[in-house]
Parts: sequence; C-alpha cells; structure tokens
Amino acid sequence: MEWLKDRSNFPPALPEHDGLDGVCVGYIQEKAQLSQSTISNYMGLLKQTGFVIAERHGQWTFYRRDEENIQAFLTAFQDELLKT
Repeated sequence: MEWLKDRSNFPPALPEHDGLDGVCVGYIQEKAQLSQSTISNYMGLLKQTGFVIAERHGQWTFYRRDEENIQAFLTAFQDELLKT
C-alpha cells in the first residue's frame, strides 16, 4: 500500500500504458520479488476490502489506492478505538 502512494516507486509505464492510473501488477510483483500468483492473491484481498481499485487494460491489470475508502476505514477505526 505504501508503494502505491507514489507512482515513481515503480519503473515508468510502457508507452501504450502512459496516462493510465495505477501500477501494473507485473511491476508490483517485480518490486516485491514474489510470484505472480502471490501478488494477485494479495491484491485481490486488497481489492475486496476496498483499499485498491483494479482496472483491466487488455492482458494487464493496474492497481491504484482507493484513497476515499482508505480514509473512511481510518476514520471508522479511529472512532471505534476512541469510544468511551
């Protein structure tokens, strides 16, 4: 999640992907040094929780943070912790 805050944490997008939001799952896999299936599983869980948005472009899947949902979670979590 931290890496996805800043696109510059990854190699530049391929010319045909320039202008697309998010990071290709292959770049995430390369940076994490984990298998494609492991990264896909992790990213699928993050998508299910609403922390990332996945967009398919041809054979490529791009992920980006869902800042609105992340903030809503953090607010709810903080509210729950501070309940008296």
